[in-house]
Amino acid sequence: MTQIESELLKVHPPRPVVLTIGVFDGVHLGHQALIAETIRQAKKIGALSAVVTFAGHPRQVLGKHKELPHLTSLDRRITLLKSTGIDLVITLAFTEELASLPALEFIRLLKKHLSLTGLVVGPDFALGKGREGDIASLKAIGEKYGFNLIVVPPQLKAGHKVSSTLVRKAMAESNMKKVHDLLGRCFSLEGNVARGEGRGAKLGFPTANLEIAADQALPADGVYATIASINGQAIPSITNIGTRPTFGVGNRTVETHLLDFNGQLYGHRLEIAIIEQIRPEEKFASPDKLLNQIKEDVAKARQVLKKTECV
Repeated sequence: MTQIESELLKVHPPRPVVLTIGVFDGVHLGHQALIAETIRQAKKIGALSAVVTFAGHPRQVLGKHKELPHLTSLDRRITLLKSTGIDLVITLAFTEELASLPALEFIRLLKKHLSLTGLVVGPDFALGKGREGDIASLKAIGEKYGFNLIVVPPQLKAGHKVSSTLVRKAMAESNMKKVHDLLGRCFSLEGNVARGEGRGAKLGFPTANLEIAADQALPADGVYATIASINGQAIPSITNIGTRPTFGVGNRTVETHLLDFNGQLYGHRLEIAIIEQIRPEEKFASPDKLLNQIKEDVAKARQVLKKTECV
């Protein structure tokens, strides 16, 4: 038995399934349109709606992008997918075995274990070895194996197709408004709070240092107005992403100062919604000059957060 088949055996859907397939990194508006159509098609025929997402990015496994940063961790992605109202979220490990599987064989497995009755895809979708299972091939396979293929047009923003690549580009440009427009929600980071060097506390602005995965996509270095969430409580905050050049060359970090908050954060899990960049990161001549700038940054962050709809 293949690993793919053993993973599918764990699902046991009680009714036939209408399915959409993809990485869904970021769960952006394009992904949401596919999922909404999957739910709609399933309800029409009394089937279950389902999404297959992959642990491991196909481009990385295939060697095309060895360091492709992800917008959402697998756990976060699954949470976002479940929040759409989809009936089933199915995770498959994207391995060389899966990459080498012919499209027809993959469809046979989906038909066998999920009672596949409908497949919802975008116009550029393809699956199977060498991406042989393109739209034309899948239509023919669907006619033979008894499932409908539904092709959803791409979602456009300002004339551009919504994609994870476009989201990463907007993040690299610190254009958080565009990021939010493409995602349909505010972009957030999450991680455990670790002990740092304590420089912020010495300046009177203690920071929570987030442990962020090395392959997590981040906005460009700078200071951002943010909203921190801990144990369900939303707290205005200000976050620095970068290497803290005032204190010499260091590793890239994500450090958050929670406004009007007193409490112990070490060991807690913190989520940070990144609202807007206040300024790029810069090197200051002295800690005192940095402190004066931080005070200005906090005042600007408060003004930004008064207007935000991210809560």
